[in-house]
Amino acid sequence: MTYEIKNMIVDNGFNGEESVTAAFSQNNKDYSITFNKSDFEVINTWVFENETSLPANLSDNLIESLREDVKKRI
Repeated sequence: MTYEIKNMIVDNGFNGEESVTAAFSQNNKDYSITFNKSDFEVINTWVFENETSLPANLSDNLIESLREDVKKRI
């Protein structure tokens, strides 16, 4: 499972709670995943295709890998 985190944003005001959004690429596609900063539960996932964003269906293994990677970076 190879991916590259390209950007991360820590937002202190999303929905009244802190969140962390990571933009990443995998298999020549661009995605974003947003975690609740307090417990790192997934808030949403998106894939960007044809100049639009669609809900992404990410595997549990990929989500867990991203979660651990994001935790280490903040």
